[in-house]
Amino acid sequence: MTETSGAALRAAAAERILVLDGAMGTMIQQLGLEEADFRGARFADWPQDVKGNNDLLTLTLPDAVADIHNTFLDAGADIIETNSFNANRVSLADYGMEDLAREIAEASARIARAVVDGRRDGKPRWVAGAVGPTNRTASISPDVEDPAARNTDFDTLRAAYRENAEGLIDGGADLIIVETVFDTLNAKAALFAIEEAFEGRGRRLPVIVSGTVVDLSGRTLSGQTPEAFWYSVRHAAPFAVGLNCALGAEQMRGFLADMARVADTLISAYPNAGLPNAFGGYDETPETTAGHLGAWARDGLVNLVGGCCGTTPEHIAAIVEAVAGVVPRKPPRMERRMRLAGLEPFVEAA
Repeated sequence: MTETSGAALRAAAAERILVLDGAMGTMIQQLGLEEADFRGARFADWPQDVKGNNDLLTLTLPDAVADIHNTFLDAGADIIETNSFNANRVSLADYGMEDLAREIAEASARIARAVVDGRRDGKPRWVAGAVGPTNRTASISPDVEDPAARNTDFDTLRAAYRENAEGLIDGGADLIIVETVFDTLNAKAALFAIEEAFEGRGRRLPVIVSGTVVDLSGRTLSGQTPEAFWYSVRHAAPFAVGLNCALGAEQMRGFLADMARVADTLISAYPNAGLPNAFGGYDETPETTAGHLGAWARDGLVNLVGGCCGTTPEHIAAIVEAVAGVVPRKPPRMERRMRLAGLEPFVEAA
């Protein structure tokens, strides 16, 4: 990553709607991998089961991960996300693999970097370092009998996120995406750690912050509305803010519009391929997903679009076609006010 790539990303986003890739997990599931595939030779004798640790494939099946990146680039994606959603000590503890977090994060970025740099068609593309929410929540009790109980804290998350971010930066990411945010306190720890990593490396990358509205209540798991979530992370001056996961495009639109109305930065959106079916799969066709996102684009709601759970290269190809030639959203100029957030937003009266 160079300063030039960051400038090129900003310039491209000013000219057109950029397209993110689709779901890494969906593509991995289609490979039908077994326990031995996840282990590879290096982890053949690992004392715990590791099937389902998709990030581990960065070390054991790097060519398969690279192939998935290439399929999304072939579909027309401008930005591919690294296979590092759980590449942090907190999440990898489920597999006893905490000490691999830094290695996996860096390797995931190097794989994506090599794929992007290997393209020789002259089209600019970027690598986004994916930073997931972890499987712990800093502001919600895991015990209904003890509201004050917590299974993690800010400093634990901060340390895990910094290790993750340093790996992604050193591996060659062009930008960082803090995504699927269900707890804003987790996101704050991530943003703090990323800033520390930038200072430590002596350079900054663009950052996208993407929350997830968990159901039709229109709130994150920690209770915030989209507008309140934006006010909580606005201090980080992200390149873009938006929503991903949990909902399909049809259900997400109103909540995204609430954020687009007040966010004086770019808006990103990558919904699931509809709501999950009874078997946990996703049935929404590429044409349906793309139809929704194309409408959002024409209505001036978005600057970056893509797909989350259930979205395939076919979904991304349809989205590319749906937003081609559409003028990107222009961020509003917001009147200078004090804007605060708890679960609800607060805006100082004029």
